[in-house]
Amino acid sequence: MPLDYPWLYGTVRARFASDAALEAFLPQPLSPDALRRKGDDRYLSAMSQRVFQAGMRHTVVDAKWPEFEAAFADFAPEQMARLGPEQLEAHMQNTRLIRDRAKLQTIPHNARFILDIRQEQGCSFGAFIADWPGTNTIGLWRLLAERGARLGGRSAAGFLRLAGKDTFLLTSDVVARLVAAGAIARAPASQRDLQAVQAAFNALQQSSGRPLCQLSALLALSINPLP
Repeated sequence: MPLDYPWLYGTVRARFASDAALEAFLPQPLSPDALRRKGDDRYLSAMSQRVFQAGMRHTVVDAKWPEFEAAFADFAPEQMARLGPEQLEAHMQNTRLIRDRAKLQTIPHNARFILDIRQEQGCSFGAFIADWPGTNTIGLWRLLAERGARLGGRSAAGFLRLAGKDTFLLTSDVVARLVAAGAIARAPASQRDLQAVQAAFNALQQSSGRPLCQLSALLALSINPLP
């Protein structure tokens, strides 16, 4: 059936004890002002955390993250952009870290990416992220994939969710609902497919006024309810 917000909300609401219980379960993005106020070190930290989460249990990475913050000077981009091979090799000997050389090498790369955006845009990376329109979320994903290190696939959306920027996630349940609704024919495999996904989310947002992250959660819950 075509995507219809009243149907979507009603279907998911029936699985919760109350309106308040449903609202408490749904994620909340940060406001644009809050995104602008965050230091760019927090964005580099979130990028790096997402890179390390890929292919690993998130709880393992999250538990280790305070050690990463200490080892990498709270991820100050100016300092991290200068990390060289010898410094990275020293981090490879630190048993308190997750010692994945390829992932560690993304830290200076993504630090330079953040600094490049700041120079090009004349604003903080946080302001750049805050001002990016949600109606073109897939464009931001594409930029992160093309210019960042290991931020392709689901990692772009995962980083944005960690950072607090409103975004949808293309989990298997979200994709299943979009396919069932006829918004897409299969799991997105091209920019054309992603444009169709974006159009479906834009229509839902226009009719509901909800953030993309909440619409994403509602779509997933409509397929796979809570146990």
